[in-house]
Amino acid sequence: NPYAGLVSHLRASWLSGKTRPMEYRVAQLEALGRFLDERKEDILEATARDMGKPSFEAYFSEILLCKNELNNTLNNLSCWMKDEHVDKSLVMQLDAAFIRKDPYGLVLIIAPWNYPIHLFLVPLIGAIAAGNCVIIKPSETSKHTERLVAEVLPCYLDNDCFAVVTAGVEETTKLLENKFDYIFFTGTPSVGKIIMTAAAKHLTPVTLELGGKNPCYVSDTCDVENVARRVAWGRFFNAGQTCIAPDYVLCTHHQNAYPSLESLLEVTWRSFWVQRQSFSSLGTTGIVFQVKRELCPAVALSRAEHRNTGNLRQCFPRILPNLLVSSLEYSLGEISVFCCPCSGALLPVLTPWVRAGAEPWDKFRPVFCVAGNSGLGKYHGKFTFDTFSHHRGCLHRTMGLEALNGPRYPPYTQQKLGLLSAAFEIKRKGMCTLL
Repeated sequence: NPYAGLVSHLRASWLSGKTRPMEYRVAQLEALGRFLDERKEDILEATARDMGKPSFEAYFSEILLCKNELNNTLNNLSCWMKDEHVDKSLVMQLDAAFIRKDPYGLVLIIAPWNYPIHLFLVPLIGAIAAGNCVIIKPSETSKHTERLVAEVLPCYLDNDCFAVVTAGVEETTKLLENKFDYIFFTGTPSVGKIIMTAAAKHLTPVTLELGGKNPCYVSDTCDVENVARRVAWGRFFNAGQTCIAPDYVLCTHHQNAYPSLESLLEVTWRSFWVQRQSFSSLGTTGIVFQVKRELCPAVALSRAEHRNTGNLRQCFPRILPNLLVSSLEYSLGEISVFCCPCSGALLPVLTPWVRAGAEPWDKFRPVFCVAGNSGLGKYHGKFTFDTFSHHRGCLHRTMGLEALNGPRYPPYTQQKLGLLSAAFEIKRKGMCTLL
């Protein structure tokens, strides 16, 4: 196996305990901060060459959000690393019971192409903070960003503990034959199943951040103009290449919102476009057809049929089906057709009945979590640190007062059983025994 030597080297580094001290973790995280600061222009250029990504969007999504994640981790790492004390039974009052956050060991992070910096760097921040060694596999689809990460990132990190692997499908298959202690994958459900199958051979835990059909329910009580603007931006941002973007809009037949929303979506999208004569004045070109030199339009499908097979997969192009349903309750059935979405912009009355990774309600969530067909696990902030930490239950017992342990030793008697029951029993709150 071509990667066996690399895997063995990094595992030996982890077993040496090099990554465990907080000072080491902080130093590596600060090095990531220097990478973002010093290579900012290189990152913007690489994402532009790969995707035609506007510098505005690239800076916001690939640099600023990563720096926020990094600074939040550095600000809170000492607190996150502390042992978490837990409740104890009566017989353990003289002992110390706590949960210790241990690193898993050697972690593999496989990133996609649509946010080629953000989607490997945010998991990497958490993996380093938790004290792991890491192999990073950026997407081979975004070639310029892949080359930048492979050539430049190792200059900032400790090469004994962190490595970047450039690999296509065949090479990645060989990479997955090696034993890892944790695998973090972002991509499609079909590839996620392959990753999970490979991980199962070694019983390796995984986090899978996959895709999903994300609903947006529009009620009569909302501000339709604001909804149109926000939905259009969510569908438009990064040229629609976002796993939590709204995939389709639900409105009921009798609502007044639908006609207004339909026209306002068109008006809003047109306001995002640039006239041909103004094209040369743009600071950035966005996603461009190189021949025609005009921005790729977005499309809203009016009164779309939800059972159209084209709608059953997550839609990454800027196409937004508008689905008409007979009632609020019926919309639950429409959403369930698409399994479990990554996110859902829903009314509070709907959220208990819809399985989704997140309900944004138009604000950035402190945690991104998924379930079902959209994946397994959660991350961002402390949740990323927890994802890459093994929460180990610990009990430190005193060697004195051995007489207190007498009731648990043979020979067993009813008297000993009564003492143990009284010491270990947990009663429901609000219940009492009348004598």
